[in-house]
Amino acid sequence: MFKHLLVAVDGSPLAEAAFTKAMEIASETNAEITVVRACPDYHVFSSVETLSDAREAYTRGAKEEAQRYLESLQHQASNVGVRCSTTYVVDDHPYDAIIRTAEGEKCDLIVMASHGRRGVKGLLIGSETQKVLTHSKIPVLVYR
Repeated sequence: MFKHLLVAVDGSPLAEAAFTKAMEIASETNAEITVVRACPDYHVFSSVETLSDAREAYTRGAKEEAQRYLESLQHQASNVGVRCSTTYVVDDHPYDAIIRTAEGEKCDLIVMASHGRRGVKGLLIGSETQKVLTHSKIPVLVYR
């Protein structure tokens, strides 16, 4: 059975439900979890130098928020006896960061939520989950 699950989270209620399901699976199979929060980088195109301060503030704030969030998930896992590590990754292609993290951590299952975008909105926006499904060689459990 699966021994190391990568759980991709984004702070949404659906991602937290997927995390809860991953903890159940890990608990039942004595697996460990790595939780990843992958965020796109901050981009502003301007010649105004004060915007570089905005970039630094955004980067610092995003990292601090992600660390607090990941620590709370790690604490939840610890409370139910599941071994859990966390990582925060900045990448313009979160799906790629998720896959690279899973490969680097030698995970044998990726668990993530589906946000259920359909129709034109889903087509235009795309889905990180869909991209992981398309590009990953590691099995993916999509939780809805």
